[in-house]
Amino acid sequence: MRVPRLVAALSAFIAAAALAAVDVNLATEAELESVKGIGPSLSSLIIGERRNGPFKSWGDFRKRVSGVGDAAAARLSQAGLTLNGKRYREP
Repeated sequence: MRVPRLVAALSAFIAAAALAAVDVNLATEAELESVKGIGPSLSSLIIGERRNGPFKSWGDFRKRVSGVGDAAAARLSQAGLTLNGKRYREP
């Protein structure tokens, strides 16, 4: 009965890929939009601010991206957004 194991393994792989980390300093607009809570407007704001230089910290990200405060940063991080490989931690 290898088929059920294969299906379970494939399902686990797909679930893990859906929750894969998306780094705010490296992601394309499409990759940013794959994070639940980031739509076209927010991804454009992020990309636009990133043109001024990479985000140095979550605090820098929250300051430079209008509309992203502590609660939004926490939700986006929970959905897979990272900054320099790190998840958001509330101050």
